[in-house]
Amino acid sequence: MLSPYRQLARALDPCTLARDCGIEPDAIQSQLLTTTSRKTLVLCCRQWGKSTITAIVALWEALYAAPAMVIVISPSQPQSTELFKKIRTAWQQLTGAPAAEQESLTRMELSNGSRIISLPGSEKTVRGYSAASLVIMDEAARVPDELLQAVRPMLATTSGRFIALSTPAGRRGWLYEQWERGEDWERFSVKGVDCPRISKEFLAEELQTFGPMRFAEEYECAFIDQNTSAFSTALIEQALRDDFSPFL
Repeated sequence: MLSPYRQLARALDPCTLARDCGIEPDAIQSQLLTTTSRKTLVLCCRQWGKSTITAIVALWEALYAAPAMVIVISPSQPQSTELFKKIRTAWQQLTGAPAAEQESLTRMELSNGSRIISLPGSEKTVRGYSAASLVIMDEAARVPDELLQAVRPMLATTSGRFIALSTPAGRRGWLYEQWERGEDWERFSVKGVDCPRISKEFLAEELQTFGPMRFAEEYECAFIDQNTSAFSTALIEQALRDDFSPFL
């Protein structure tokens, strides 16, 4: 039986909840677990553990901000379901966690009134949901820009949190724009060299295999112009001017 003191420790420190789920967070993961920012962008390399850590964030919200509505979104339903599985696995490992009153492959309702729902990244799919206390958007650079417009109203009445996480996918789209010029976002950037679970030898092999451009995108959090672009984004931006008189 879980003691009240351990429950309190979990409620006060999500890192304690992570450890009770068998996860020892590194320094940057600990910061993501404990931030209270309403708007968070996580730009990270492959295999950093973004899905695992945000699964703990989602579980903490469902347990200690109940009754909470937690929504996880990915470009496809299978991807969202994988993130949901990580949340469910962490919940199963916890002693003293509230029971599930309803459960399926894509959603779960706990006895404390919290709900966790996984959705594909479709503007039409997410419009039916509201009053979310936490929205996690995985692979955010690869979802349509219209999806952000559909997701933001979910948080309108709750002052809930929004966490978008991804590896880069070109110098385009809402994630790129918000990372470069957006306001009021807390930003986390995690490169391959910052991840203690990725060896220097592996990174060297990846660089040799995929070349500097693909490596920079996957492991150095770099926004790279698409190969099909005739002109680079930087060159286009240099050509634009706003200091001329309007045409008559």
